[in-house]
Amino acid sequence: MIFYISDLHIGHKAALRFDERPFADIQEMEHEIIRRWNERVTAEDDVYILGNVFYRYQGKPAEFLRQLSGRLHLITGNHDYCILKDEEALSCFVSVDRLKMITDNERHVVLCHYPLIVWNMKHFGSYHVYGHVHRNVGEEVLFMMKQEKAYNAGCMINGYVPCTLEELEQNNRIFQESVLG
Repeated sequence: MIFYISDLHIGHKAALRFDERPFADIQEMEHEIIRRWNERVTAEDDVYILGNVFYRYQGKPAEFLRQLSGRLHLITGNHDYCILKDEEALSCFVSVDRLKMITDNERHVVLCHYPLIVWNMKHFGSYHVYGHVHRNVGEEVLFMMKQEKAYNAGCMINGYVPCTLEELEQNNRIFQESVLG
């Protein structure tokens, strides 16, 4: 199975507040994300993390990453410098890319940390999965909400678990309805 998630921000205390994360502190957030992840993902699954795994994390990134089930793929974001400079952390990933095109159940999917206005084969029904925007609802996010087959993989709108493409579609629809009414 293929799963997607972004913007874990492990170690980022302020994310608890600005994302309205349901955790008492960063230690609980780290523990719960690992627990929820491993309840859902098996060793045979591929998980595409669309950037920003850590932010000001005080631990060793590889030690955290080794606790996550599945084959991990990183689509780099603006806060992934600590991984890119750490050979041990990099070794936890099957692949590391800035932009990647994959096939998920015969569907063409373009992966990028940042939302793209236009992506490869958009006009032929391809999907776009992105992160970066969290729960923001600025004009860029409102624009992306209008794009067919473009989904925010941010953990904060997806239950803090890796999701399938179908689950991203459903969760994005629920988030959009909560924003737009």
